Amino acid sequence: MSRQNEAAPVVIKRKKVSAPHGHHGGAWKVAYADFVTAMMAFFLMMWLLGATTESQRRGLADYFNPSVPIHRLASGGEGLLGGDEQARRDNLGPDQTQLDNMPERGAQGLAQTETLEELARRLRGLGGESAVMTEALRHIVTRVTDKGLVIEVFDLPESPLFDPDTSDPRPILRVIAGLLVEVMALVTNPASVEGHTRSYTVVQRDDPRWSLSMARAERMRLLMEEAGLDGARLARVTGHADRRPAVRNPMASRNNRLEVILLRDPR
Repeated sequence: MSRQNEAAPVVIKRKKVSAPHGHHGGAWKVAYADFVTAMMAFFLMMWLLGATTESQRRGLADYFNPSVPIHRLASGGEGLLGGDEQARRDNLGPDQTQLDNMPERGAQGLAQTETLEELARRLRGLGGESAVMTEALRHIVTRVTDKGLVIEVFDLPESPLFDPDTSDPRPILRVIAGLLVEVMALVTNPASVEGHTRSYTVVQRDDPRWSLSMARAERMRLLMEEAGLDGARLARVTGHADRRPAVRNPMASRNNRLEVILLRDPR
């Protein structure tokens, strides 16, 4: 008994371990990410405001609201584009203050560029008129160059402009010709039509590319005149075969295209 009484008692210490409280303190990371995103958007907006012209800013705004280019300039008239033609032409140019504050040639160049860019926006805005117009505009891209406003009309894989390897137009091309004539009626600039084709894998004795590109450009000219375009405005009709491909693959159907160019008025 004495030995048992003299033995030191055994003390067991139990350490209390706190259970983890899950993901605590992560809310600030979400808030910080939102803050960084907002600041990036803010600085991007400020950069765009400083790096673009008034015309380009209007184009960005109209891109997100395709109906604006039609209604902003229309005066309530009837027809596809609506409004009084003279009023539309007056609205297509830059402010008179801008013209008064620059040399004559510079003012003329600005006026033409503003007009051509506005025409491109008007054309894009027609997509909201009907499903047929929306489908037609899938075939069209525009760009303003030193030559003028280039309206590129091209084949889609499921919707070509012509019957294969012919100059016989599909119905969609007639719709497109009518749209272009409606927009071109807003100005008096001369125009040109250029035809382009894809390449062929086999070289044929009678190479169809030159004659086909020329025949298709000529057919587009006739369609536009049938739609009401004054033939005197057409400065030239040319065919370029496959010499100027639009995409890297020379045999892609995307290279089958027409370019209707509203030329800068030399006056």
